[in-house]
Amino acid sequence: MRSSRLPGKVLLPVAGRPFLARQVERIRQSRLIDRVILATSTSREDDAIANLAKEIGVPCFRGSEDDVLGRVAGALREFKVDVHAEFQGDNALPDPLLIDSVIGFFLKHRDQWDYVTTALKTTYPPGSEVVVYSAATLLDAEARAEPKRPREHVGPHIYQRPDLYRVCNLEAPEWLRYPDFHFEMDTREDYEVICQLYEHFLPGNPGFSLSQAVDYSIKSGICEKNRHVARRWREYRSEE
Repeated sequence: MRSSRLPGKVLLPVAGRPFLARQVERIRQSRLIDRVILATSTSREDDAIANLAKEIGVPCFRGSEDDVLGRVAGALREFKVDVHAEFQGDNALPDPLLIDSVIGFFLKHRDQWDYVTTALKTTYPPGSEVVVYSAATLLDAEARAEPKRPREHVGPHIYQRPDLYRVCNLEAPEWLRYPDFHFEMDTREDYEVICQLYEHFLPGNPGFSLSQAVDYSIKSGICEKNRHVARRWREYRSEE
């Protein structure tokens, strides 16, 4: 709730429902996800998130606001998770088809890769990221985390350790390779884009795909609204 650039963003209304509820609604359309777990902080401001979790029937784990690595690891322990598909609070357009594709790839190649993601190189539209790994991998990474290493992000503790973990980045097919279409929720401009997208497709097409969102964005030009926004995640990705 204390996002610096867009305070309270996870509960802002999108097509008549809180943004977070829209995220969960789309993730639940995955055929391979057994349950959705919400991991938020113990800060009083985030009580509203925990209350929403109850309303929409999602288990909620609460941990440190700053130690996100410990919070996510705690959720995996608490709920005895085997394989974890990870989505962040600004991931505005999780696509059930892409989610199942990445999970399926991980399950098929589990003996070859420890961490499968679409987010190390920007080929898919930002805001549709999917990250899949076993809980055992993250718990091992947490145990090995260096004391001075920042714990506000989860993934770097795995993908920045190629000596320990096998990491695979999946790139977008040509028809989804739009890295400059930003379907994320970081700023007021992003919020305008996401509201327009959802309002265009809902209520008639609640399962609209990433491909449909791209097609609409090409025709409408809505992604010009937030193309200029500086993205903090760029320091964690390779564009080569």
